[in-house]
Amino acid sequence: MPEIRDSINLPAQSPTWLALYTRHRHEKAIARQISDKGLETFLPLYRTAHRWKDRVKELFLPLFPNYVFVLASSAQRRTVLSTPGVYDFVRLSGVPAPIPLAEIEAVRQAVSHGFNAEPHPFLKSGDRVRVKSGPLKGLEGVLARKKNFYRLVLSVELLVKSVSVEVDVADVERVEGRASGFILPSHMSDRTNIAV
Repeated sequence: MPEIRDSINLPAQSPTWLALYTRHRHEKAIARQISDKGLETFLPLYRTAHRWKDRVKELFLPLFPNYVFVLASSAQRRTVLSTPGVYDFVRLSGVPAPIPLAEIEAVRQAVSHGFNAEPHPFLKSGDRVRVKSGPLKGLEGVLARKKNFYRLVLSVELLVKSVSVEVDVADVERVEGRASGFILPSHMSDRTNIAV
């Protein structure tokens, strides 16, 4: 049973972005059900072609499989957890961990402008860059190269997940890197980070 003591007997606080750990391949239905309850959700999707023996089909899949983002106050958490297919909030020290608005907005901006976003391994090292011009102007991330193209990697550190979006290397400038100070929860500490 998920620990929900933090949402009981606490005064209502301002809503914060939280990540929900969900049942596999139920992200779209869960996001729709939570939205129907009057809460704002965010489920970034990417387009991909899946090939079977007899056909090719275009699919829209979650950029962060098994996760849905929800904007909720502490008073709304029980309502969110009662949604079928929701396992729990992503927690640090037993408390639902808020996701910085800047990380949500960076991913939202990348997917809303129709860029070819796709899942990307989480990166902890590499050149930190800022986009100088265009619709992604001001976004910061890690520059990575895939084949003959450059991609800007945007990370949601709490989930230890990243997405990448194609950029023109001429549109980015190097910025001083920052230490995240993020410590993995014990159940995630065996995951390997990929370095650029």
